Amino acid sequence: QVQLLESGGGLVQAGSSLRLSCTASGLTFDDYVMAWFRQTPEKGREGIACVNVNGRATHYADSVKGRFFISRDNAENTVFLQMDSLKPEDTAMYYCAAARRNRWPVMAVTAADYWGQGTQVTVSS
Repeated sequence: QVQLLESGGGLVQAGSSLRLSCTASGLTFDDYVMAWFRQTPEKGREGIACVNVNGRATHYADSVKGRFFISRDNAENTVFLQMDSLKPEDTAMYYCAAARRNRWPVMAVTAADYWGQGTQVTVSS
């Protein structure tokens, strides 16, 4: 059974940083592109960052480019999202996702094969 377990969310002030982690089990981690999505009632679920199977290629949504950084540790089956210069509009539920290696970039909900349960990030002004 595939499981993606996110951690690291919380309540922070604007301008702060947070680091999200997602640890995978039940799959061959380096066969999967890993991605982060976020969801709000207003915008729905949107892709914000993805990293390819060996960690050498990344892709970002314009809304987070230059502030968020995705990386992965294949030895630990973990993907990270470093979030800097957080803004109130970054407030959302953040989800980790895994997609088979032949899909790139993974920015659409339909591209993901597996999902985590989500971790809440709230940024106060």
